[in-house]
Amino acid sequence: MKYRARRPFWLPVLAGLTLGLSALPSVAQFEVLDAAQDRPGQATTPAEPTTAEVAPPVCGTQPLSIARMPWPSAALLAEIHARILTAEFGCEVRVVAGDMAATASSMGSTGQPAVAPEMWVNRVADLWNAAMDSQMVRSAAPSFVEATFEGWFMPSYLADTFTTAPTAAALAEALPLLQPDEKMRFISCPGDWACSIINRNLVAAHGLEALVEIVEPANRFEMDRLIAEAVNRRELFLFYYWQPNAVLAQLDFVPLDMGAYDESAAQCLARRVCEDAVPSAFAPDLVVIAVTERIFVNMPTIAGYFQRATLPLAEMDELLAQLNAGASTPEEVADRFVAEREDIWRSWVGANRATS
Repeated sequence: MKYRARRPFWLPVLAGLTLGLSALPSVAQFEVLDAAQDRPGQATTPAEPTTAEVAPPVCGTQPLSIARMPWPSAALLAEIHARILTAEFGCEVRVVAGDMAATASSMGSTGQPAVAPEMWVNRVADLWNAAMDSQMVRSAAPSFVEATFEGWFMPSYLADTFTTAPTAAALAEALPLLQPDEKMRFISCPGDWACSIINRNLVAAHGLEALVEIVEPANRFEMDRLIAEAVNRRELFLFYYWQPNAVLAQLDFVPLDMGAYDESAAQCLARRVCEDAVPSAFAPDLVVIAVTERIFVNMPTIAGYFQRATLPLAEMDELLAQLNAGASTPEEVADRFVAEREDIWRSWVGANRATS
């Protein structure tokens, strides 16, 4: 099944990534298969190979290359998949250095590397479209369960004062009761980031201009410091953040329900002047496990593995928190995940794991 992603109208800011991208992405086309090729419970028992019919190797005859992108979550996914494919399928895996644009271009022209576990396709839309047009690359599955990576959060001790799960729509009624004598601080992102415009307009859209003080830190490091200090003081405050990110796992935060995504409203929210601001959730993004066509053609069992290998964002947040603690390396965190979280990755392996 082929379909096109709608063009994002503003550039989401991504935590933990060191990409520094500022150009608006163009339309990205990608392909997703409806179901894994070796879905458990539906696989048939193959006939014994005859002398004229020898079963092909599960992992092919060449090493399987996986791109390790320079940002932490992508590095962790590359190391995790390398370990599982080696242990469960007997693959010879090579983890190679990657860069999103260079990797998308190389996969589309040479078929190498074979896998990119975290490809933000809207940020390399032209390269991704070219790779798709050449029929060299497919999207096996989303990298993460969730498709929206940005939102508003509050500390859990503030969320506990709500009788139901906190929502952005309920803030206008709740904040005067929680903090009647002063504005509540809303820690946004730096003023030169696109999200700062959206947050200002969302504050207006939810009728919060007289109830919150918007704080726009100078940079990411000041942003994290302000959030940590507010938690240490047990301050009642709100803040914007994104995932995957270690901060959301290191401290106890609760996401606010931002309501439904409305494309028309979101387009206005992304403008510096939005005269009729209407609430909307943040735009979803396309983050996929990119796999070369030859994997699907020659290694259907491995293709099936990647079609199931979608990770919840909360799990990645926890892995990133481990990476930040005690000077751990991506290799060490990946080893720990494989050893301790079989409850997650066992379903990726499926029924047709290698037994030799």
